[in-house]
Amino acid sequence: MNTSIVIADDHPLMLRGLTDFLTSKSYNILGSAEDGNQAYNLIVKLKPEIAILDIRMPYLTGLEIAEACKKNNLPTKIILITFDKEEELYDKAKSLNVYGYILKEFAIEEIETCIQSAIKGSPYFSKEITSYLNGNNGNHKPATLKLLTKSELKIVTLISENKTSHDIADELSISVRTVDKHRSNIVGKLGLDNKPTSLAVWASLNKTHL
Repeated sequence: MNTSIVIADDHPLMLRGLTDFLTSKSYNILGSAEDGNQAYNLIVKLKPEIAILDIRMPYLTGLEIAEACKKNNLPTKIILITFDKEEELYDKAKSLNVYGYILKEFAIEEIETCIQSAIKGSPYFSKEITSYLNGNNGNHKPATLKLLTKSELKIVTLISENKTSHDIADELSISVRTVDKHRSNIVGKLGLDNKPTSLAVWASLNKTHL
C-alpha cells in the first residue's frame, strides 16, 4: 500500500490533517506544499504516483497544475479537493483527465476510496458533487441511453442507487445470472471497460437522466 503521494493545500490545517491521516494509513507522503508552484515542482522532481491538490492555491491552481501535467505527459495521477461546487470547474477537471474530484468536507471520508480507485486507473468523483450538479442541470441527456432497453434502463437506475446484483435480482424477481447478463450487455452498449466499478461510476454520474 506504499503509494507515493504529494499533497498541496494553502490551508495549513487541511494540509496537516490530510498528511497525518494518510501517513497513519501507511501511504508514502513524499512531500507537501502550500502553493501551486511548490506543488508542481514537487511533482516534476519526485514523480509521485498521486498528487492531491487544492483547486484554489496561490501562483498555480490545482487545475493549472493538472493541465501542465497533462501537457508534459507526467505520469502522476491528479486528485483535486475543493470547496467549490461550480459546474465549470468540475467540467474543466474532467476534461483534464483528473483521477479524482472531492469536496473538502468529505475529504477524509472519501480520500482512501479515491486513491484506490485512481491506482486502478478508474476516476473517482465525489457523489456529493455529482448529485449536486445533476440537480442543477437536467438537460444534457447522454445519447447512449437511447441504446438501452427498458429493462436495462431499470437496472442502470438501480445500480445508480448503489444496489448490488443480488438486490436488483430480488427487486425485479429475476436471477442474479440474468442481472449479470444485462450488466454485461449494458457495459457493451455504453462502450465502458470491464472494470467492476465502471458501470457504477457511469450510472451515478448520469443518475438524473435515468
